[in-house]
Amino acid sequence: MPNQFYLVDKIILVVYFGAIILFGSYFRKRSSSSMGFMIADGKLPSWAVGLSILGTFVSSITFLAYPGQAYNFNWDALMFSFTLPVAALIATIYFIPLYRTRVKVSAYEFLEQRFGGWARVYGSISFMFGSVTRIGMILFLVSLVIHSLTGWSYTTIIILTGIGVTVYTMIGGIEAVIWTDVIQVIILIGGALFSIFLLITDIPGGLPRIIEVAQQHDKFSLGSWQWDLVAPTAWVVVLYGIMENLRNFGVDQNYVQRYQTTPSTKEAAKSVWTAALAYIPISILFLFIGTALFAFYSTQVHNLPQAMQGEMIGDRVYPHFIVTQMPIGVRGLLISAIFAAAMSSIDSSLNCVSSLSLLDFYKPYFNKHSDEANDIKMLRRFTVVWGILGTIAGLAMTQVKTALETGWQLGGIAGGGVIGLFLLGLAFKRIKRWHAVIAVIASVLSIAWATLARDLPDNLSWLECNWHTRMIGIIGTVTLIVVGLVLSFVPEKKS
Repeated sequence: MPNQFYLVDKIILVVYFGAIILFGSYFRKRSSSSMGFMIADGKLPSWAVGLSILGTFVSSITFLAYPGQAYNFNWDALMFSFTLPVAALIATIYFIPLYRTRVKVSAYEFLEQRFGGWARVYGSISFMFGSVTRIGMILFLVSLVIHSLTGWSYTTIIILTGIGVTVYTMIGGIEAVIWTDVIQVIILIGGALFSIFLLITDIPGGLPRIIEVAQQHDKFSLGSWQWDLVAPTAWVVVLYGIMENLRNFGVDQNYVQRYQTTPSTKEAAKSVWTAALAYIPISILFLFIGTALFAFYSTQVHNLPQAMQGEMIGDRVYPHFIVTQMPIGVRGLLISAIFAAAMSSIDSSLNCVSSLSLLDFYKPYFNKHSDEANDIKMLRRFTVVWGILGTIAGLAMTQVKTALETGWQLGGIAGGGVIGLFLLGLAFKRIKRWHAVIAVIASVLSIAWATLARDLPDNLSWLECNWHTRMIGIIGTVTLIVVGLVLSFVPEKKS
């Protein structure tokens, strides 16, 4: 049975939720034009944009899944964070100047310039698929906490949260997204710090005892450094981190669109470094929470229900701790922090997929002569449509085993080939359109193989992909680049 949902906690949660929606409404006038809705007319300060990027990175996946990963396993996810500066450096040198000079809003406009309209559609669809699955994952993680606290069904929680975020994103546009992200990042960091304080004070022996238990169970390990792409080794995380973060900072519309909200290329670069450098200590905070939770429940097993004393329950441990151990009132603030983490990622994704729907599909293929008034109307409609699809995805995510692994796998499937196509277009002028077409087809097939060819019958074992699921995106990217380069050296027949 869930703990009683005290009136104080309920008031805090409802007031926060309502205040965020009202805050988003404040920016309605500033989002009355399509450029205002999508990029805030390029007038936002870099520090605010950087915190907004950070909020997109953190989300509920970090707030809940990182503690879950540390509780179940170790700190190998930290290697992912350490790859962020590498991706930020490459984005600062190559990608940000490219977007500030050659495209307006859509990152995939460059692909059209380089390879034709099909490439823009491919990149945009890949991003949209990844965004919907990410929204669904975050809504599911939020529902874990609220369900534990209130007993409300997962379905009810996911639907209500999806509606709330969709409403204020639809009303306020990107400026509402960024300024609410700033507030929400501050709240969620405060919540994490208070959780650590409470865990240290609640565990007999405090911090030394946490460290002792963690060392006994090798919880601070960054993973095995053996060169093995089948097991979830540190090398797998590093390779995945470099590829995924390069995709994030380089070609992910969530970030590219924010680059355009700043006044200059220099300010856009500052926003990237703000997010990249701040995420490392924040990820350490959340991993430490998972380790401390392991120590807490290892020394006080009676505080963990029988149903949660099995394996792979890390994603549910932090919500259970909040519900059962937090003081009244503070618990409401922590729940609000988790909502903050969810909203700061979902609102960004909704704004971006709506922008792409208008720029990459509606205007080029359905209404080339759409005027400004119609553009803003369609942007708001697309936001509602994508909010509904993301909510449906959240309802479908309730069966996942571990949120972080599932999120990483879906991210690799969605964007595995897109960064490869960008790299081909940027680094190799000899690559032509038909080379890129065949390379993308090969990449999609390789991702499908790496995703589906698992646990096959003995007679088909030769077809099986044994590499870890985190390698799916890397397989797709490498395949695309290699095939494209090989084809570029094939001599063409002279007419």
